[in-house]
Amino acid sequence: MKESIVKTKSLAFAKQSIDVYKLLTENKEFVLSKQFLRSSTSIGANVCEALAGQSKKDFIAKMSISSKEARETLYWIELLEYTNFIIYDYTSLKNNCLEIVSILTAIIKTSQKNFHRL
Repeated sequence: MKESIVKTKSLAFAKQSIDVYKLLTENKEFVLSKQFLRSSTSIGANVCEALAGQSKKDFIAKMSISSKEARETLYWIELLEYTNFIIYDYTSLKNNCLEIVSILTAIIKTSQKNFHRL
């Protein structure tokens, strides 16, 4: 089976997010960091569920949840950056998340278009 680019990127993003989470908790930030961790790791989990979907409709629904989680993660990144709780350059994290959002958006649009052609 061909490897999924969005699965690979979301796994790498989850790893990067876990590293940031560790930094946050080392600095005694437990509320925002937990929300960030949950949404950032949920992206890949939902992608995996989508790839194992029982139908095209199920695939689209799970990819849409992944997209929502990615957008929520962007919010937490922006809030963490805005609050300056830790000195950290969020650029790479934010760019990786934006890339995942773009990929998921393209997958969803293409899948919806193909689904309606059936």
